[in-house]
Amino acid sequence: QVQLVESGGGLVQAGGSLRLSCAARSSGFSINAMGWYRQTPGKQRELVAIITSGSTTNYADSVKGRFTISRDNAKNTVYLQMNSLKPEDTAVYYCNAIAVFLAREYDYWGKGTQVTVSS
Repeated sequence: QVQLVESGGGLVQAGGSLRLSCAARSSGFSINAMGWYRQTPGKQRELVAIITSGSTTNYADSVKGRFTISRDNAKNTVYLQMNSLKPEDTAVYYCNAIAVFLAREYDYWGKGTQVTVSS
């Protein structure tokens, strides 16, 4: 099993910054890709950013140049530095991890953390 523990959400004014963290607590699993997704009411969950175990990254076009994803493999922790925040970034942000156990991949999600950007 893998447990994802998120932290760092909150309320910020437009133009401000927040940093999200997500620690993966696992027993016997290796963590491959980790990422952040977000969801607003009535909309599908969307990818924000993803980072592989080799630190290859991919970003949604809407956050390129403003958000930076990074990870500490020793701690199985992924970070999302969010700068120049806009009201449209307001959403619940979910951490995701792809874990491998006995050559099979499993998909895990955190409970989500609210990010609210006021105008």
